[in-house]
Amino acid sequence: MRTVIRDLLAASGPAASIEAAGWVRTRRDSKAFSFLELNDGSCLGNLQVIVDQGTPGSEDLTKMTTGASVVVVGKLVASQGGGQSWEVHATSLRLLGTAPEDFPLQKKGHSPEFLRSIAHLRPRTNLYGAMFRIRSRMSYAVHRFFQERAFHYIHTPIITASDCEGAGEMFRVTTHDPADPKPAKAEEDFFGKATHLTVSGQLEGEAFATALGSIYTFGPTFRAENSNTSRHAAEFWMIEPEMAFCDLQGDMDLAEEMVKYLVKEALEGQDGDLAIFERFVDKGLRARLEHVASEAFERVSYTEAVDILQKSGVKFEYPVEYGHNLQSEHERWLTEEHFKKPTTVYNYPKEIKPFYMRLNDDDKTVTAMDLLVPGIGEIVGGSQREERLDVLLANMERHGLSTEEYSWYVDTRRFGTVPHAGFGMGFERMLMFVTGMTNIRDVIPFARTPGHCEF
Repeated sequence: MRTVIRDLLAASGPAASIEAAGWVRTRRDSKAFSFLELNDGSCLGNLQVIVDQGTPGSEDLTKMTTGASVVVVGKLVASQGGGQSWEVHATSLRLLGTAPEDFPLQKKGHSPEFLRSIAHLRPRTNLYGAMFRIRSRMSYAVHRFFQERAFHYIHTPIITASDCEGAGEMFRVTTHDPADPKPAKAEEDFFGKATHLTVSGQLEGEAFATALGSIYTFGPTFRAENSNTSRHAAEFWMIEPEMAFCDLQGDMDLAEEMVKYLVKEALEGQDGDLAIFERFVDKGLRARLEHVASEAFERVSYTEAVDILQKSGVKFEYPVEYGHNLQSEHERWLTEEHFKKPTTVYNYPKEIKPFYMRLNDDDKTVTAMDLLVPGIGEIVGGSQREERLDVLLANMERHGLSTEEYSWYVDTRRFGTVPHAGFGMGFERMLMFVTGMTNIRDVIPFARTPGHCEF
């Protein structure tokens, strides 16, 4: 049974016989022996292997070029060189798979654009290997955060007949042939009605929160939004808690607590993966994350935020107007220039928010909140949900929604309604924040964006 390189590099002492396997990063030859640098994806570090001429398997050394895969058996000994504590003196090695000279990941610099074109190979690079190990660890931290707080993990449907956000930017799910000159009606489709890929698990999550108290979902969501930007993707992952007996204040508290928790997780990781982002992506990354982890977040109402922006004297690309959503440049200016910290903006005009948000007593704003962070802008969006049946029905009518189609959702207000709240966090945006990566395509394994669905 092989030992992963991460454990070999962290060994407490030498070993008479170990087995390791990985892909060759580099090979250096001399008359008497060769050096192989192996990486198996378990960590950022490489394992140095020394192979004497005549060692069983050494006849294939010339084929062990960058990208080739090998198995090594040998002795784990203290390294004589710098950069690592342990190295392996091979007693045998075996070539598993060769990589020809046109292997795309030769030892040289590669642009993000080029690496996106070979997304099936880019995890073998140092930067993207670190990226996806961080993604794995952060995913586990999300579950740990909620499980420590007695939340229940719920699997909400991927295929839905409900448009949670009401924007209509949904992918249709159908068994009909799009080339059919006489397309069948929705009621003749597989589910007997028009169905789509979900934009959010929130509505179903609310139903479970009104039974189990506190729940969360963590899964893929889809937006057919033709936004070809560095922050948007057609398929992405959302973290969505819903809490019964909770108001806007509690919602903001949990969102801020979660951001801090995940930032600390990134900072305290013992595998060294964050270091490569500090070195090559954002030299001020650690200082910024430590500031976020230790400082209280700012809170400001939407009305106050608009007033601050309008009085800033800054000429923004998009004008700041009350009654319009804040743009990324506005959000970033508030967090990076004005408050210089993450900021939660709350109480938005009702006209620009979905039907499910609780109407405030002023009859003008709803209990919505967006948590903004430097470098990204919005990373969390949430609200207290409208628990009053009559107000919810009025909201649905104003948004043109069918109470018949949403009758199951209305039932949660008819039968033992309670104040409740929740939010959605874009997982990829969180990853961009903790790594300094500036493009969402570089924090998700296989990006789905307008015009692109490779791999």
